[in-house]
Amino acid sequence: MSFATTIPLLLGLVIWAGILALVIYLAVLLIKALRKYLKSGPVRQEKAEMARSLGEAIRYHRTRCKMTQEFVAESLGVSRQAVSKWES
Repeated sequence: MSFATTIPLLLGLVIWAGILALVIYLAVLLIKALRKYLKSGPVRQEKAEMARSLGEAIRYHRTRCKMTQEFVAESLGVSRQAVSKWES
């Protein structure tokens, strides 16, 4: 094998090694992202429960104080629909 034919062969091998390294790196990143997503399940569920609980708390205190959604909305400077959305 001559020097002139060895260089393109080595260059091709380097390119393929680079592509392989990139694919492996992307696979590792994907696995890390999936593991993080799977571990965040309880946190996402807790956030959903908190959002529900916050709406229930708003409704409870509003009705306990005999306030309408419209009154609360005007007091906070938002629309009545916003208060309704918070409570649902």
